[in-house]
Amino acid sequence: MSMVEESVVQRRWWVEQWPEGVAYVAGLVAQDVQDALLETYGRWPLCPVCGDGDPHALEVEPELGPDPHWVCHKAGVSVAPVGALGPALGSGASSS
Repeated sequence: MSMVEESVVQRRWWVEQWPEGVAYVAGLVAQDVQDALLETYGRWPLCPVCGDGDPHALEVEPELGPDPHWVCHKAGVSVAPVGALGPALGSGASSS
């Protein structure tokens, strides 16, 4: 089972318990995958905005809310909506 599938299974249960939380699922799945990747591969997704200094990961904002975006807190900018990171990075690959 992939990291995304595992997160979706867990979040499906979460939404069954709290149906009003369905608007928050995309951001929560993105955070789940980010956390799983951190444990096995390292920080993801790396910030494409800051060209200098230590590489750092983007974060999902709001942490629990509708319309989540990948945000660079260092630069204080929104990079892309969750689900549209690939095009924002200039790659054809689909990213969370």
